[in-house]
Amino acid sequence: MKVTLKGLRGNVNLTQKQMAEKLAIHKETWRNYETGASYPDVKVIRKIESVFGVKYDDIIFLTDITVKPLDAIDERHKEV
Repeated sequence: MKVTLKGLRGNVNLTQKQMAEKLAIHKETWRNYETGASYPDVKVIRKIESVFGVKYDDIIFLTDITVKPLDAIDERHKEV
């Protein structure tokens, strides 16, 4: 999950601080999510889904190998 969150954040060109502000959490908390030191609760995961435009399953099961630009993720969802 740590690489996934960093990769997704990079796709929307946000800093850790900007991401934390969007989620109404501390910058250190977001950094801990990215490094795997802690994990977001359901409430924060819902906010992450909204910011990135992805589903919970995408957040959990993406890896550093499968992280794609958001437009590629959107295209995949249109096909379903």
